[in-house]
Amino acid sequence: MIEKMKKVTIFSLKDRKQSTIEELRNCGLMHIESIRTKSEGGLAEEKRKEELLTVLSEIEEVKEKKDKSEKKVLSTSFEKEQEALFTLSNEKKKLSEEMNRLQLEKERLEAFGNLEPSLVSELEDDGLKLHFYTMSDKDYRKIKDDEDFTSIVLRGGKQSIIMTVNSEIKGRGAIEFILGAESLETVSKKMDLNKIRLSEIRKTFISYIPYEDEWRRKIAECEENIRFEDVKSTAFEDGDVIYITGYIPEKDIETFKKEALSYTWAYLVDEIKDEDNPPTLVRYPGFVRIIKPVFDILGVVPGYREYDISTYFLLFFSLFFAMIVGDAGYGLIFLLVAIVMNIKSKKASDLNILLYVLSITTIIWGALTGTWFGSEAILREVPFLQRLVLPAITNFPDVMGVDSDWAQNMLMKFCFILGAVQLSLACVLNIIHKIPKKDLSWLSDLGWLIDIVLLYLLVLYLVIGESCPFTLIVTGVAIGFVLVCCFSGQAPGVPFVKGLLSGLGGFFTTFLNTVSCFSNIMSYIRLFAVGMASLAIAQSFNDMGAGFLPLGILVILLGHALNLVMGLLSVVVHGVRLNLLEFSGQLGMEWSGYEYEPFKKAVNK
Repeated sequence: MIEKMKKVTIFSLKDRKQSTIEELRNCGLMHIESIRTKSEGGLAEEKRKEELLTVLSEIEEVKEKKDKSEKKVLSTSFEKEQEALFTLSNEKKKLSEEMNRLQLEKERLEAFGNLEPSLVSELEDDGLKLHFYTMSDKDYRKIKDDEDFTSIVLRGGKQSIIMTVNSEIKGRGAIEFILGAESLETVSKKMDLNKIRLSEIRKTFISYIPYEDEWRRKIAECEENIRFEDVKSTAFEDGDVIYITGYIPEKDIETFKKEALSYTWAYLVDEIKDEDNPPTLVRYPGFVRIIKPVFDILGVVPGYREYDISTYFLLFFSLFFAMIVGDAGYGLIFLLVAIVMNIKSKKASDLNILLYVLSITTIIWGALTGTWFGSEAILREVPFLQRLVLPAITNFPDVMGVDSDWAQNMLMKFCFILGAVQLSLACVLNIIHKIPKKDLSWLSDLGWLIDIVLLYLLVLYLVIGESCPFTLIVTGVAIGFVLVCCFSGQAPGVPFVKGLLSGLGGFFTTFLNTVSCFSNIMSYIRLFAVGMASLAIAQSFNDMGAGFLPLGILVILLGHALNLVMGLLSVVVHGVRLNLLEFSGQLGMEWSGYEYEPFKKAVNK
């Protein structure tokens, strides 16, 4: 359920601005309406946060993955330690850049050996100007007898290194080498010194691994300070009065009023208007909260005026997951992972419970189709597993003694039934939502409901060859189309004729959406297709491995591991899509919301 919000404005005296913001943070109920430009204080805190993150990243970089250092608290001044480590980080960065430069210079000079630049300069002072070139042996042979210059081969081979005295080679395949200010020996010594210094800096950061949490806590404090400064800059000033606007859940209004009385604020509580864009606070009913981790991972939030579909999402997502993964053996693996997670954490998280649900639904679906690690032999050899199979949807019709085409058609039909049910549910929800509001556009949703049911019958005819009443389908779809055209533009407060003209104006769009409605039902065939692909891959690896046992066991294990990963990716691509696009699209949802994040104190200093 999406919690109803109230728009609240608090008023206070300008000379109490700092304390009022602190009190508002202590109250911890208001989501500030909008944050204006950054204040100087906020920018300073952001700069400090970046410096803290720099030091923390250096500590994390030298920390081994399995490091179990005992956490400690700094006994000295944190700020002094932070400043010193930040300086070291900058030094490390400069040294690393210098090392890259020296490495390139070393590679450049190695071809010429330890040629001392100072000696070349002394010879130049004595009237001997030396030039160095690299060129192919073929090009050099063409010019070596040229009397215009004197040349010495410092190194032969396919790519020769040539030195000339008091003369230059213009073109002719020669690339001049400019001698730097440092010799190869000098460059090497500098690199060795830099390596020693970098090692010392690394050891310093290693010594701070036990204090890692200190930096994390300071970063959290910094983020809280940034938030405080941003809210402070957002407060409007009008003479001697300041005011701040935000949103508070309706159920918390009485608590807010008590807080406002204790802090002597003046306040205004108002209803949400059409032009307002309040945040979304979803209260997940009981067990349904386990779907929240999926929404968090996807990063989607319903708009304040949209539906909370968490219950339906959980139901359909669980079934889609089971059908796409499709194997009871894989479900047992997921169940084992869930149990291990539970044992390690000692308390099952929402994600852990969700994994239990998904694994169990996968086991049930796999048992009903007779699929255990994609093996027909397992089903054939274990009569108990055969008793669990529903012949109409089995993946192994030969074992169950049913016609393979019939079983396949029944499984596809089940997918289309799911599509018709889910899309029809969206229409019913819209109708139930709109009728109490006297919104005539519910008749448009009724039109879509008629179209979905009849187009479902057409899909069955086209895909699996079931008979269908064509006259009824054509007549019904036409009626649904007319209802959508006439009533899609209706809304509370909109004159009927204006709404009618608006709906008729979208005639072509409605036609395209009707075609799209047909394709939406068809798209549920992906549940069948992906499930069958997963089964085919499992069977292929089983057959490959069975050909050269016992080494083939490794092939079977790797194959099933790959198939599991591909199945999980398919759930994201297909299982989530059917909920977020097809179902949500029929509901008219755009997932345009943003989360309710009250301004509150989060770090205990």
